[in-house]
Amino acid sequence: MSGLGPVEPGEGTHAWDAPAPHAPVLSGLPGHRVARRYAEHRRAVLIAATVAAVVAGGGYLYATRPQEPAAPPPPYPSQVVAITYLDTRSTARDAPARTFSFDVLVSVASGPPVTVTRIDQPYAGLRLTSAPSAPFRTSAETPRKITITVRVTHCGNVPGSAGLPFLDVTLRNARAMELHSFILGPRYARHLSKALQVACSNDSR
Repeated sequence: MSGLGPVEPGEGTHAWDAPAPHAPVLSGLPGHRVARRYAEHRRAVLIAATVAAVVAGGGYLYATRPQEPAAPPPPYPSQVVAITYLDTRSTARDAPARTFSFDVLVSVASGPPVTVTRIDQPYAGLRLTSAPSAPFRTSAETPRKITITVRVTHCGNVPGSAGLPFLDVTLRNARAMELHSFILGPRYARHLSKALQVACSNDSR
């Protein structure tokens, strides 16, 4: 009985004849040296990948780190400035008629320096000047004593008794510019009323 016998596999068709996947083909080297080179190559690749991952992770953490809160803005000047009445000065003999002077203390409780740009008062018949003259600067460490001189320009436009007099002061700091009215208290009101009566005592009003 004739027929074909089992087909013999050709060269290279066995699974063990194929080279191992991903293994670098290093011709001319013994097997153990090939394995060692492959292991060293694999370690180098893993180290490089680990370093890249650490660098990338560090950059992400830096980019997403919590931000420092912004510094609060400085206070408004009217919130930190105080003007305190000290006393009325004796009128000098050579002083112009119908003038009188008094001292106040300008102080800053905290924050950046404050500039006094203008000092005024509500009565139409009075004019004010100050020494030092505005504008002048005051800081939290150095309160300033200011002498204010009042000149009566028209007795008919000033009150016979100043019940609640105040000063209109324009203030400026790094935050804002404000016009603020400072009431100097009952002692200042008494002294101002007396000074106005003396200044206008011989006036027909």
